[in-house]
Amino acid sequence: MIPFWRSVRRRPGRGEAETDAASATVLQLAVLLQAGVAPARAWEHLAGVGDPAAARVVAATAHETPLPAAIAAIGTDAWREVAVAYQVASTVGAPLAACLRGLATALTDAQEAADDVRVALAEPAGTARLMGWLPLLAVALGAALGFDTFGTLFGSPPGIACLAAGGALIVVAQRWTARLVRSADDGAGVPGFHAELVAIALSGGVSIERALAVVADADALRRPAAPTLALAPTAGPTVTAGSPDDVASVLSLSRSAGVPAVELLRASADHARHRARVDGRLRAAKLSSRLLVPLGVCTLPAFLLLGVAPMLLSVMSTMSLSL
Repeated sequence: MIPFWRSVRRRPGRGEAETDAASATVLQLAVLLQAGVAPARAWEHLAGVGDPAAARVVAATAHETPLPAAIAAIGTDAWREVAVAYQVASTVGAPLAACLRGLATALTDAQEAADDVRVALAEPAGTARLMGWLPLLAVALGAALGFDTFGTLFGSPPGIACLAAGGALIVVAQRWTARLVRSADDGAGVPGFHAELVAIALSGGVSIERALAVVADADALRRPAAPTLALAPTAGPTVTAGSPDDVASVLSLSRSAGVPAVELLRASADHARHRARVDGRLRAAKLSSRLLVPLGVCTLPAFLLLGVAPMLLSVMSTMSLSL
């Protein structure tokens, strides 16, 4: 079993680097497109300067794979979202450079929000990591003080019972704490992504009904099991903010007020990212108090069973032998 604190440290690294790389590549692509470079040629330029994602896209398109499918085939959540936006913009004829620039900003904002959550989680997770060592430190401390803790734990029935119960409590505490940390670090892809997609579709001048249909069709690129793609078996992002229900309310407001929906949708996406950042900080703040539960229920009893009980049993054994 991998200790929970190692998984907490390792989890953000790869996804964080992938999102940063994707946003940087998309921004460079937007600049090239805005300068008048054709899309296929822009990807070739990026591949020529050593961009690995662009190189994979160019290699896939050389085998007649459609460009959005080639982008999605990179296989990460961030690139699947880029593929969906690219497909929507290409289908409706929206200005691709502006759409990609906005998407790069959304990816960067989402990553910054995730970074804020991880920073807030660092302190309670670090405290839990230190407290998880207490039962084992208690065993070493008892031995250092001259008590026969190891002999008691491994050589007597009461000691073996304490060892088994304490070890079980340590395992339960680790898994319980890991679950609490994962729930507090509940990544949700790019908040407001659906609203961004509908805004991109509407910026191409199509009707609302056509925009929603194009977004629904393109969204298949975010599913790793899509039949036209050979993607890694990783779960797609779960967008909890800026959901279709939120988009429907924004579109209803646009109709009733008679104002363009594009700016309302982008404002809704910005608000969704802000809300996700605040919600993440609140989850991290609540984690500190929730971590006290496995500490009191599992870690401290394990400390008593592995540290205090063997010392008492050792003293009792010595006294009985002297008598």
